[in-house]
Amino acid sequence: MRARLTTLSMVGPALVLFVVMLVVPVGLSIYLSLTDWDGYSANPAFIGLKNYVNLTHSAEAIRAGWVTLLIAAVGTVLLSVLGLGFALLVNGASRLNAFFRIVLFYPHVLSALVVGFLWSAVLGTSGVVNGWLTSKGSAVLPFLSDPKWALASLIAVLVWAGFGVNVVLYLAGLQTVPKDLLEAARIDGATKRQTFFNVTLPALAPVVTVNLVLSLVTLLKTYDLVVSLTGGGPAGSTQTAAYLILWDSFHNNALGFGSAQSVVLMVITAGLALTVARLRARADQGASA
Repeated sequence: MRARLTTLSMVGPALVLFVVMLVVPVGLSIYLSLTDWDGYSANPAFIGLKNYVNLTHSAEAIRAGWVTLLIAAVGTVLLSVLGLGFALLVNGASRLNAFFRIVLFYPHVLSALVVGFLWSAVLGTSGVVNGWLTSKGSAVLPFLSDPKWALASLIAVLVWAGFGVNVVLYLAGLQTVPKDLLEAARIDGATKRQTFFNVTLPALAPVVTVNLVLSLVTLLKTYDLVVSLTGGGPAGSTQTAAYLILWDSFHNNALGFGSAQSVVLMVITAGLALTVARLRARADQGASA
């Protein structure tokens, strides 16, 4: 009995936080997604799955979904590749590497809103880059005013702001690569390329999985940078699912419809994260078989 009370006293606070911070909000979102609540009325009307049906016919929501998936797919690949590349470059103990680690991680400590305003001042029509191009007699580039350029600019800024975390995680992972294996590969005459693909990369597999899942989840809920950099434009080309959820919920007073979108986004995010984790587990089982 005493042991059970001790266990309960240790698990209880975490369990309460889990229920209050996750179970209750998710349950409330699912309930609201089945209503037409506008955020003001005392008794939201229950409308069943109508919000989900409307969602499948909303061209704006479908476009935002594809934009979000594109950002998540391209951004995750770039974050992982660049993160690993820079981690390999600054791996090792030296004052110069310590300096570069700080510089690479610095963008991550900035608020996404600040990052967006900063880059809008750099990439805007009257920004630093176009001002310099104009002074050289070149044409202005539509970084934020053309739909394709704006989406590419948004992804680039997202990667710039977020890849410091990937670098840190890969640096931590590189410290776990068995040094005896690296030494054995060197003695056997393996090139740096062969050592990387046959020793370093397999040892980093768990870190790669963590980076992929974290990047994917983070990019799927991209919102604040969209607000400060592009405002969802031009012509909705950079409007993400999270941005549209907030817009429908609080600007259009359609909290029921916004909740339905958030539930769908949550299911897609969980499904993709679980898929990556299961693929990693299957690969590990295949390697150990």
